[in-house]
Amino acid sequence: MTALTLEDARKGLASQPFSVLLGARVTSFGDGAAVLELDIREDLLQQNGYLHGGVLAYAADNAITFAAGTALGPDVLTGGFSINYLRPAQGIRLVAEARVLHSGRRQATCRCDLYVIGQDGTTTLSAAAQGSVLTRNGPAR
Repeated sequence: MTALTLEDARKGLASQPFSVLLGARVTSFGDGAAVLELDIREDLLQQNGYLHGGVLAYAADNAITFAAGTALGPDVLTGGFSINYLRPAQGIRLVAEARVLHSGRRQATCRCDLYVIGQDGTTTLSAAAQGSVLTRNGPAR
C-alpha cells in the first residue's frame, strides 16, 4: 500500500457531502493519527446554546476513520464507536484528535479526544470516543 497523504485525506473529506455541509477540514493526517476541525456555528447548536452532540459524534466518527486510514488504507468503514460527553461544547472551533491504538490487517482500534477552542483561545476537552474501523474489501496491500 502506498502511504496516503494529507492531500489524499482532504480530497476524501471533500467527497463527503455531509462533511462539506458542516465545513469540516482535515488539518493533520499521518503516522496513525488524524485531526479534524470545524468552526462552531449557530446552526450547529442545540437549544441550550451548546454544540449539538450529533456534531461531536460526527467529528469523532470521521476523525477515528481517518486515523485508521493511515494504517489500513483508504477503503475503510466504521465498525462501531462509543462517545462520552464530558463537558458542554461551547466555543468557536471543534478539534477532533484521533490516533490508532492498535491495528491489525483488517481492523484498527482508535481513540479520539474532542476539544473546543474558546473565544479567548482556551482549550477544553468536551468529549472522548473510541471505535473500531474495518477494511471494506479485505486486507490492505
